[in-house]
Amino acid sequence: MEEKKGEVVLFGTWTSAFCTRVELALKLKGIPYEYVEEDLTNKSELFLSLNPVHKKVPVLVHNGKSIAESLIILEYIEEGWNTTPKLLPEDPCQRAKVRFWANYFDQKIVPSFYIIFGSKDKEREKAIEDSSQLLKVFEEGIEKDFPGQSPFFNGEILGYLGIVIGSHACNYQAVDEAIGVAIISEKNPKFLSWVNTLKNCPLMGETLPPHDKLVARLSARLKST
Repeated sequence: MEEKKGEVVLFGTWTSAFCTRVELALKLKGIPYEYVEEDLTNKSELFLSLNPVHKKVPVLVHNGKSIAESLIILEYIEEGWNTTPKLLPEDPCQRAKVRFWANYFDQKIVPSFYIIFGSKDKEREKAIEDSSQLLKVFEEGIEKDFPGQSPFFNGEILGYLGIVIGSHACNYQAVDEAIGVAIISEKNPKFLSWVNTLKNCPLMGETLPPHDKLVARLSARLKST
């Protein structure tokens, strides 16, 4: 791959919510980029050379230098293209709180979704209840740290936390259809309301994987396990 000065290339896979995050940030900032679909069952030598440690997508290449891990890439985009719209709030305390809840989502809630997807029957019921408790902590924490405001948007524009949450949770209907149960419990109406607001964002809608295509891929994955 020949690099041109200022060229931005994203290595990803269309099913990955972590890659969707990066695409959302690039589009939001108006940064032109080339997208390279990586076959994770047969990773290219180029891709492995760009991310030799984790060997996972997404990988962003800018000016010939590679950056891995979605949250780190979002921070790099925010700092590397210091233009509006901003992904993070201007206030340092608000930025810290946004980062805290983004990390909580990735470290606690996302794994709980994967457990639900990979379990069955009573184990799945327990996994949904466990996830619901984590979501309750998230709901209460967001309302406490951001009273009377939405931390998912910077004004009317999608923000850092909205990108992090929406890239995963806005696919909930496809997951529900594939596994036959609701992955987000009815006990978490606030979280579901936030997700639906994010889902209605035009940029989110155009960047998420196609619903039917994702359902088919998830269903095939379930049958293979």
